[in-house]
Amino acid sequence: MRLLRLLLAAALVALALTGCSYGDPTSSHGRETSANQLLARYRLGGLGTMALINRLDRLPADARPADLTASVRPGELQLSSGKAKATMPIPRDRFYLSVAPYVDGTHTCFYHSLTTCKGELGGKAMHVRIVADDGTVLFDEDRTTFANGFMGFWLPRDVKGTLTVRYGERSARTGIATDAKAPTCLTTLHLA
Repeated sequence: MRLLRLLLAAALVALALTGCSYGDPTSSHGRETSANQLLARYRLGGLGTMALINRLDRLPADARPADLTASVRPGELQLSSGKAKATMPIPRDRFYLSVAPYVDGTHTCFYHSLTTCKGELGGKAMHVRIVADDGTVLFDEDRTTFANGFMGFWLPRDVKGTLTVRYGERSARTGIATDAKAPTCLTTLHLA
């Protein structure tokens, strides 16, 4: 049983490090710095966590800081640049889910990287509906994917529900969760 747990833990670590997510930038390999100090290098200092996530996710590829890693986790934004590391808390009642629907190709992702993740369908108009399991409609409107092919949603924490995307004649539906163990990056939504 212990061996099974170790193998499962190793598989989960490997999954978290694949795709467009990165390892823990608060590890002892780097030096902790304040988020504002780190972000000042990129003229992003002074932004709150939600505003920073919104700005970075919407940047065109050629405007993204190549040496800044910004990984969205359920409770925090992890930042790193070289050996400098910092974290910024996400409000306890909010969860950021970034979604990249696809038609032909996708990639594996668990934690969304605001500076490196790239989906297939950038700049495309879609209709998105997110409904909690209790029937509460959390989102129901047209959206255009960002230049990186993703759409970001600030959702309540600790809910389960269904996300549906319509793109022309194509559509896809999947279950979602916004708890502490949930992915912040959804790249498996195949539009058929």
